[in-house]
Amino acid sequence: MIADEGEYTCAVCGEQIVIPLDPSAGNNQTYTEDCPVCCHANVIHVAFDDDGGAQVWNSAE
Repeated sequence: MIADEGEYTCAVCGEQIVIPLDPSAGNNQTYTEDCPVCCHANVIHVAFDDDGGAQVWNSAE
């Protein structure tokens, strides 16, 4: 089953954020997204494996 949601913990406020995942954008993705709670930017990394699972991690911009 292909993962369609992931989550990360905001690097600034510590809030856990759920995000939609789009495997059609490639197996390895990096983009910047503002935290919907504190509005600070997080660099989001997504890596899809061969089975459709995904790892999501982030860092402060």
